[in-house]
Amino acid sequence: MLDEFLNYIRKNRLLKKNSRVLLTVSGGIDSMVMAHLFIKAGIKTGIAHCNFCLRGEESDRDEELVRDFSESNRIPFYTMRFNTREYAGNKGISVQMAARELRYEWFETVRKKNKYNCIAVAHNLNDNIETLLINLTRGTGLTGLTGMKPLNDRIIRPLLFATRDKIADYCRENGIEYREDRSNAETKYTRNKIRHLVIPVLKEINPAIEEILNETSKRLAGVQGIVTEYVENIREKISSIRGEQTIFSINRISDLRINQAVLFEIFKPYGITGPLLPDLIRLLAGRPGRQVFTKTHRIVRDRSELIVSTSKISGKKRFEISRIEDFPDVPYILSAEVITGESGFRIPDDNSIACLDYEKVKFPVIIRSWEKGDHFFPLGMDQKKKLSDYFIDRKFSILKKDQVLVMESDGKITWIVGERIDDRFKVTGSTSRILVIWSVKG
Repeated sequence: MLDEFLNYIRKNRLLKKNSRVLLTVSGGIDSMVMAHLFIKAGIKTGIAHCNFCLRGEESDRDEELVRDFSESNRIPFYTMRFNTREYAGNKGISVQMAARELRYEWFETVRKKNKYNCIAVAHNLNDNIETLLINLTRGTGLTGLTGMKPLNDRIIRPLLFATRDKIADYCRENGIEYREDRSNAETKYTRNKIRHLVIPVLKEINPAIEEILNETSKRLAGVQGIVTEYVENIREKISSIRGEQTIFSINRISDLRINQAVLFEIFKPYGITGPLLPDLIRLLAGRPGRQVFTKTHRIVRDRSELIVSTSKISGKKRFEISRIEDFPDVPYILSAEVITGESGFRIPDDNSIACLDYEKVKFPVIIRSWEKGDHFFPLGMDQKKKLSDYFIDRKFSILKKDQVLVMESDGKITWIVGERIDDRFKVTGSTSRILVIWSVKG
């Protein structure tokens, strides 16, 4: 087992010479065996243990076991207690997800502070197979079928070569003490259902199912590399970056006759899943204005484009400006000043710069998100126009409309920020002072 362990580390280049490794040890059989192997290999280590305070005294006994093991082997020991349920409740996530977030964030903190080169976790071959089957049931695509990686940034998984049975044999042979989490036997969690109900049936069909699924995962990882390169080439041809948005040409998608499998891989980084793929396909064929929300992104159909942006919508904005100096506090506004009409100032031909008759502007002014029903008198016109109609004439996208701010004085819109001023507030020959406001271009 030790030889296989060291060969796996060398083969996958998990460690460099004189690497210091932070071992994540829960007290369970896998992590205790991993710690024992590192010690026998003579690799410099420290041990980190999380007490999630989820099982009362049992959690405390887990911590005690790992602490005693570290002390007896003269290994630096780090531990942290978490109020996991409170964290999960505050973030609106499951307890399992909360524990994952808490431990990996803390492990990285310990690693940096104590100058360890990497963090070792004790996932084994069976964990890898279970992950593959879980991803298969969730429809995560090809990437989800490639399984866990031996090396992922600072995280290494040096036990991925070993089955759970092989780990148990090593544990018995070396008299390693460990603690069993009783929740591992429950089948209310997805992973445990796969472990205790699904895999036994698959082993009845084929006793070598573990080895077969592991090899299949490795082959799919190779295929994934080919697919990733192909998809990236396609994505470059059909998309462009515009600010914080990614723009996809619907015509280019049609011209290339991209099939559903490739379409899924192209849009997967934006949160598209199997169940959402039909919605995306309907969006491509739908009317402008339709949209799809994923957990992470918003995809909008806008004439000949799909516009992808993060789905964190900032909501309505409202700022009250009482002084000229306060204008730069507003998003998209750079500066403002008042100048005299006799200064020789020429009004620039630039929509990002507003030049208003200062005497007609009543403070405090309001800068806010536009609302349905808003209207103004566009510069050069003596009739009012709804902002919604103005946006249509200017061919604003759905996302651009969401970002529009207006400046309001005494209940009247004086300026669509970065776009056009109201004719009632324009500078004339009788203007003595000019309010000049610079905004971000574009």
